Amino acid sequence: MHKSGKSVSFRSAVAMGIGSMVGAGIFALLGEVGEITSSAAYIAFFFGGIIAFLSGYSLGKLGACFPSAGGIVEYLGQAYGIGIFSGAMSIMMYIAAVVSIALVAKAFGAYAYSLMPQASPLVWKPVFSVGIVLVFVTINLGGARNMAKIENLVVLLKLLVLFGFVIAGLFFVQMDRLAPVTYPPTSNILYSLAITFFAYEGFRVITNAAEDMPNPGRTVPLAMMTSIGIVMLLYVVIAIVVFGNLPAADVIAAKDFALAEAARPVFGTTGFTVVAVAALVATASSINANLYAVTNVTYQLAKNGQLPHAYGKPFKGSREGLIISSIFIMLIAVFMDLGQIAVLGAISILIVHFITHVGHIRLTRKTRASRPLVITAALVNLGVILLALRHESERSPNIVTLIIGFLLVSFLIETLLRSIHGKQIKLRVKVTNI
Repeated sequence: MHKSGKSVSFRSAVAMGIGSMVGAGIFALLGEVGEITSSAAYIAFFFGGIIAFLSGYSLGKLGACFPSAGGIVEYLGQAYGIGIFSGAMSIMMYIAAVVSIALVAKAFGAYAYSLMPQASPLVWKPVFSVGIVLVFVTINLGGARNMAKIENLVVLLKLLVLFGFVIAGLFFVQMDRLAPVTYPPTSNILYSLAITFFAYEGFRVITNAAEDMPNPGRTVPLAMMTSIGIVMLLYVVIAIVVFGNLPAADVIAAKDFALAEAARPVFGTTGFTVVAVAALVATASSINANLYAVTNVTYQLAKNGQLPHAYGKPFKGSREGLIISSIFIMLIAVFMDLGQIAVLGAISILIVHFITHVGHIRLTRKTRASRPLVITAALVNLGVILLALRHESERSPNIVTLIIGFLLVSFLIETLLRSIHGKQIKLRVKVTNI
């Protein structure tokens, strides 16, 4: 793969992780989580962060040992070999990544629309969603250096706005709105963990930048833990401020732009506008980081013969996979609603994380990871998957059907491509000493 001058430093890697998580998380998913957990949302985000730490530990150790632009794709290959199973799981991960970016694009469209005059045509929502994807496709065509520079600036701006909102909002919190008597049944909090974990899942993009890091053995795991820790603190406090300033019913009613609505009691209409603009910046930066990551994933899949070779062909400063993926992203953002996208993406990516952690158990001697911690990460992921499937089977059976469909399509695509290529490709990543 073409290298971009080893341009992703520790600071840039942390910015990538924060940029991806915050854009896809608190802005896009706060309302969805609130609909399930009500005023206990901050508890759900806390435990979602714990799950992210466990997964981040496992992936960080894998990234340190096997630095690759493919990230999870490479780790699956190292654990299971390049065959139909690892290929199908890699394709499943690609589908989940595309769905994740579509979620953020959808959120961008909702926040952009909220700033328009009332009664504006609803068609503007998909127009904004598609437009922001096209903007960052253009930026990512300039390569990793352009992506990293933009991400550092954008992350700084949105963190300033969010921490400003949090500090001011804490003075207006009405603690009775956060009292345990307002919480839903404990089962609701457990059912929400798939979505709250999905709010953190963007930390994965750090592994996809490993080839562009001067010292991936140290930078990948450290950047992973640092970005998750910062975002966990931010999510929990924001959830406290939002549900402490607004009745849960109001948050749910404005769930597509809940964070901006929560700024009204503190700053009035100006606050709504400032936070909505910050949401646009945050979701845009998440799209930027995730497009970079998904392009590296598709390159690795194409190199392994697990996606058509067109995905790996050079195109300006990137790959054709960037263009192909962006088309799928825009179609999903236009034709599916935010709730459906969130659940599909959350369960799909949890399945891939679970399979990756199980594979890591076989590699702990190479990665020097704590075997008990990796086993714990796998078991926790499995538990969250089962809880989410149980909840969705009662609420939206079609979502479970779609997830099964994703799995079947992944295996079908892998089987067809393997029969066409007719050979197995060896892993090419050099193991890093750690």
